[in-house]
Amino acid sequence: MPADSEKRDSSDKENFWVQWARYSELALIFPAAVVVGWLVGAALDRWLHASWFYLVGIVLGIVAGFIELFRLVLRDWK
Repeated sequence: MPADSEKRDSSDKENFWVQWARYSELALIFPAAVVVGWLVGAALDRWLHASWFYLVGIVLGIVAGFIELFRLVLRDWK
């Protein structure tokens, strides 16, 4: 019987760490999506000699971050 409880405790710890890793992923994905969008927009600004593509890139990065947030939450609810 003690072997079963030890096995259950180790699997609970693993599940905690797996969940922690999945949710801490959001702390990196969301800002990274915004920065990548900003960089792509800034590159388009330089290439096309405009001054508003960086704003479009930031908005698209925010949208991409929210989409990934929803995908992560929906994946864990299943």
